[in-house]
Amino acid sequence: MNTTPSKTMAALWMAGWLSLMLVMAVAGRETTRELNVFQIMEVRSLLGFLLLSPFIYRAGGFKVLRTSRLPQHIGRNLVHYVAQLGWFFALTLIPIGQVVAIEFTMPIWTALLAASLLSERMTPWKIAAIALGLFGVIVIVRPATGEINPGQLIALGAAMGFGVSMVLVKSLTRTESALSILFWMLVVQSVAGFIPTLFVWTWPSAYVWAWVGVIGVCGTFSHYCLASAMRYADATIVVPMDFLRVPLTATAGWLLYSERLDTWTVVGAALILFGNLLNLKPAPADPAPAR
Repeated sequence: MNTTPSKTMAALWMAGWLSLMLVMAVAGRETTRELNVFQIMEVRSLLGFLLLSPFIYRAGGFKVLRTSRLPQHIGRNLVHYVAQLGWFFALTLIPIGQVVAIEFTMPIWTALLAASLLSERMTPWKIAAIALGLFGVIVIVRPATGEINPGQLIALGAAMGFGVSMVLVKSLTRTESALSILFWMLVVQSVAGFIPTLFVWTWPSAYVWAWVGVIGVCGTFSHYCLASAMRYADATIVVPMDFLRVPLTATAGWLLYSERLDTWTVVGAALILFGNLLNLKPAPADPAPAR
């Protein structure tokens, strides 16, 4: 898919991703009070099909979703499915802000894999953005030495999975539309979770059904935003923009669940924002050829 590179368009699509993922973090915390994570993921995928149907129809029907890269779709979505399960489970064990903060070790894996597998160039600005972002995350989390928290380990494993998934998404955007990437995600993940869901199914209350609906909307269209952003910029530019989700989620945890928001969080958020500003700095123009 040929798209003119644009950091502005990538940033706008990532703003949609950030907003939807913030809401989904809150919805995930609420739904896991009653439901197993397998059930949450399965219902999310099925709702996603319903939400995506009008877009598929407008694009020309299912014929536009044909792909010659089905193995890559399957591999990417199985990795992402396991990582997403871990993410939801970690929400039940540690604070929201900490889950998202640990998740942001992801750019380490994304940057390394994108540079080695996708031949993306690691400029000094990209390296600085990643370094400042990760340092900001460490400032926010401030992990206690000597303590091993299962929730933190699960969140870290999920982050590694998200990093692999992110690179595979970028690879897919070279030939596949955002709609196709999202459709095959829903197909693969609904099939993967069908059997486990049958064993853990319970009927949720009306209150939780509402939150499941929110997860369906956010989980579907957040990935459309992400795939669209990847079409306009390298993964090593897009991913550091996502660092802003750390202070945003920490603020939501403070407001909704009285989870602590202190000076360290503010300092970490400032570092993350500064890193993003550096990453969006235009590259220097190539020198004019000598006459």
